[in-house]
Amino acid sequence: MLKGRLGIETARIPQADRHGLLWLSRGRLFAEDGSLRFVSAGTDELPPGDYALPFQMVTAVLLGPGSTVSHDALRLLARHGTGLVAIGEGGVRFYASMPFGPDASALARRQAHAWANPAERLAVARRMYRWRLGEEMPNADIQVLRGIEGARMKEAYLRRAAEFGLEWKGRRYDRANPGAADVANQAINHAASAAESAAMIAVSVAGAIPQLGFIHEDAGISFCLDVADLYRDSFTLPVAFAAARKVVQSGTPIDREVRAVAAKVLRKERVVPSMIDRIKEVLDVDDGGRHP
Repeated sequence: MLKGRLGIETARIPQADRHGLLWLSRGRLFAEDGSLRFVSAGTDELPPGDYALPFQMVTAVLLGPGSTVSHDALRLLARHGTGLVAIGEGGVRFYASMPFGPDASALARRQAHAWANPAERLAVARRMYRWRLGEEMPNADIQVLRGIEGARMKEAYLRRAAEFGLEWKGRRYDRANPGAADVANQAINHAASAAESAAMIAVSVAGAIPQLGFIHEDAGISFCLDVADLYRDSFTLPVAFAAARKVVQSGTPIDREVRAVAAKVLRKERVVPSMIDRIKEVLDVDDGGRHP
């Protein structure tokens, strides 16, 4: 009876993709009478209004800047196994997530099994390199594969820089003084952070284990770094060099420009859903359609 008055009869937020990810920002997420609602202040993707959320049909809600969430909303999401991930604008940062994941352990068990077996671990690493580099990798140890990848990436940097009309003097990054690098290198650093954040979202949604990487080893998000690297040539470098070219022309701050370009590409090209698919492929897991 009150649907019309609440403005939710026709105002329904569609699932952003087949994985069931709802991207929300600039609004208030709360529960009322056992349902979840989002009052939006308005964004480019979502007009201002009062929306009923099909939260039982989605895998996760990705909550961006300018948003608040009530305790009752968190409780309702947890009860139905729907995840909540706090992200930066367009997914360029990963801040926190509720403990959640698909109601199945096949992918995590497959990852752990492959990681613990040296032969399978190397096979997964070779598969990732084959996807990235477009060539079959030798059955050599990981150090040899990393060396081959390093040589190929030097060519990729040079090729992409020329494509965007930028001068390229090589990859240089001083962790102690990142601002000392040239514009192109700074842009790559910021774009890589955006790719890593997207990968963290994907790994969290897929229910994989972030610590168990196949190429990266020491970081607590090693598997996320593996996944992000799969998109270095198709996402990270194009975003970085496109932003760097704008900065050279306009003089705008490089970090802001990279975040703006990355956010648009992440949403338009559905990078996070693509990463979820890649995670399943690389671990060779068929979830039988249980993961939306």
